[in-house]
Amino acid sequence: MSDNGIPQKDVDVLRRLVGRKLEIVDDPVNVERREAWYAFDACDAGARPMVLAEVCGVMGEVFATDDDLECEHPEARGMERGLRIEIWQFAQLGDDHVVEPQLHVQWHIGGSGYGVEAVTHSADTADGRMGARNWDAPITDIDKDFDKLHIRTWTVDREKTAADVDRMTSLFGGLIDIRLQGGVGWTQGLTWRAIDLIGLENLMMFMYDDPDGLGRLMALLRDDHIAYHDWMQAEGLLTVNNLNDYIGSGSLGYTHDLPAKDYRQGDPVRIKDMWCLNESQETVGVGPDQFAEFIFPYQRAVAERFGKCYYGCCEPVHNRWHVIKQQANIARVSVSPWCDQAFMAAEMGGRYGFSRKPNPSLISTQIFDEAVIRDDLANTLRITKQHGCPVEIVMKDVHTLNREPGRLAHWVRLAREEIDKAY
Repeated sequence: MSDNGIPQKDVDVLRRLVGRKLEIVDDPVNVERREAWYAFDACDAGARPMVLAEVCGVMGEVFATDDDLECEHPEARGMERGLRIEIWQFAQLGDDHVVEPQLHVQWHIGGSGYGVEAVTHSADTADGRMGARNWDAPITDIDKDFDKLHIRTWTVDREKTAADVDRMTSLFGGLIDIRLQGGVGWTQGLTWRAIDLIGLENLMMFMYDDPDGLGRLMALLRDDHIAYHDWMQAEGLLTVNNLNDYIGSGSLGYTHDLPAKDYRQGDPVRIKDMWCLNESQETVGVGPDQFAEFIFPYQRAVAERFGKCYYGCCEPVHNRWHVIKQQANIARVSVSPWCDQAFMAAEMGGRYGFSRKPNPSLISTQIFDEAVIRDDLANTLRITKQHGCPVEIVMKDVHTLNREPGRLAHWVRLAREEIDKAY
């Protein structure tokens, strides 16, 4: 038994897997992928198209079951699974994920709510995934209930975080770097939070029925996000997300632009040294004028404090691009399955990263139609090449492979082949 309470057999398994991870770090294929990401981010004219395939939604189909893990200790099994997934991505999936010589420990951060809570009703599926849900919004009359709301407050448990670092260091110390990692959450788009508080229907109806009240709510959410970022920065809890960090809605953070030019090595990381995501999927049914008045100014005020921004997720952004492009720090843009690719490519040119999201139904439904998949990929590559757009193609939001686990890697191979034809 090791000092961590983890059986030595499990420690040996984990250290062996870390050794394999470090071998991959120096593999020429891995090194090329890292450099290709930097070229993509810089919008270099010769940058090759990047390919990513997310596995989180289909983990049970593409990866080993619990019975295939060697470790016995629960914590060790979690680490083993993470290491095996990363090795599998490199050896079997073959997309452009990059392996870095680090293991991560997250800060233990806790926070208050906004003063009210939504009551959520959900239906769990047979396989344990969350199914449909709805919720009772706690705010139905903004003017009447506004005083119930407050900006959130935060705490950090440094002792518990330090214990996690010590634990990881004792397991892997001298073998691999342990990176203490801190970020500010997935999105700075605000509408997700607003809908939790007032509901989706009210978000849209208040644009007509109570525009001043909606403005007060959005201003509070703006100020709340800024206060949280300032607290994280003042507490020294931020980490630059400029390597294989998940940024935006499916991309990787490789960039030479971050941290900011005036950053001094060893100083605390600032908000302007980081990537962020800005999006507003929930307002897909809102016209561009209403988006420009009630949503964008508030989210822009938050997102422009960051060094670089990835804009968009599942929403089609072409009909509001004239508004979105006013944000100064946008570097990559999500071009979802419902987005006008030709319009966006012509508008973006070589100035932004074109982050294409093919429709996941291409690999999820009963028939895996290779010809249709190739046509979809070829169309994206033709359009982006015509307009000089640096492009990444990200297969994400996949929740089933129709019990054919090889489909994800098959799609990656098809993408590679179509890229070779086009370029």
